[in-house]
Amino acid sequence: MKKLIIAAGLLMATSAYAQTEVLTGVTRGKDYGVVYSLPKTQIELEIKANKVTYTPGEFSKYADRYLRLNNVSAEPETYWELTSVKVKSVGVPNSEATYFVKLKDKTVAPLMELTENGIVKSINVPYSPNSSTKQSTPTTPAFQKKANPRDFLTEEILMASSTAKMAELVAKEIYNIRESKNALLRGQADNTPSDGAQLKIMLDNLNMQEDAMTKMFSGIQDKEERTFTVRLTPDKEFNNEVAFRFSKKLGVVANNDLAGTPFYISLKDLKTVKIPQEDGKKKKDLDGIAYNVPGQALVTLTDGKRKLYEGELPVTQFGIIEYLAPVLFNKNSTIKVYFDPNTGGLIKVDREEGK
Repeated sequence: MKKLIIAAGLLMATSAYAQTEVLTGVTRGKDYGVVYSLPKTQIELEIKANKVTYTPGEFSKYADRYLRLNNVSAEPETYWELTSVKVKSVGVPNSEATYFVKLKDKTVAPLMELTENGIVKSINVPYSPNSSTKQSTPTTPAFQKKANPRDFLTEEILMASSTAKMAELVAKEIYNIRESKNALLRGQADNTPSDGAQLKIMLDNLNMQEDAMTKMFSGIQDKEERTFTVRLTPDKEFNNEVAFRFSKKLGVVANNDLAGTPFYISLKDLKTVKIPQEDGKKKKDLDGIAYNVPGQALVTLTDGKRKLYEGELPVTQFGIIEYLAPVLFNKNSTIKVYFDPNTGGLIKVDREEGK
């Protein structure tokens, strides 16, 4: 549940108005106020991989001889497959950019909505439960019973005198099923149904039988998908840093684990925001609602040979902090401000004139 701070509700309405005071830091003494943070950027890598458990088939030794299936192993094996890598920027609270909106008598204080991490989300926008992100309950896929290939074996096959003979007869049954499917599809079968739904049922049953018997040669691969998340906090540019490593036997491992193959990430500041030069003088305290003006960075992810990702992402560390003047929040109008909780940047500012 996101935190909603209704600042105006803490005060009594009066006839005189003053500006809202915003301080950097935390609450002081008995002052009433709202503490909020601006986000800093982390680069998030969402890595999806499959854990594959291979169980050899009963006739795996005869896969090449009877079905021309190559590279079929007769030994059980467990290994990992890398399926995808997604790259995005996410915002986390910046402890060095925490602000306190001081609420005092005779002030028109804004209504502020924060994320559950305390990052500013909006000002003077009515809170609606419907705007909250609804957590969708993951749907469990319906369990589908696997066909037992032995249910389709004939008496001749089961009475075979040797494993080699049984494999030969099962292979012949597979070829017979394929011929039956071709006859049905071409309309050459003696019992070809005239109804399309019946034809589909017959073909589905033949496909199920063929698949079950073929796995007696090719074996069974059970795949379990896993998602790994790696986050990097960029304080400066970097080139070809090891983001993570991937091992066929262990899956995703730490970037310092030499058991895996390294994946490299590079980050280049595109200098989209002009950083003001320090003049050496002491800065005057700045008032107002602080917000980020994020910079842009070019992010590249490679496996050392090919690019897996290349794109521009917002990075607040390459930008600056600006302020909305307190005078905007006066009695004559209501200013609605929308922030991007991911970057802390402004999305939209609306004005509603007072009646």
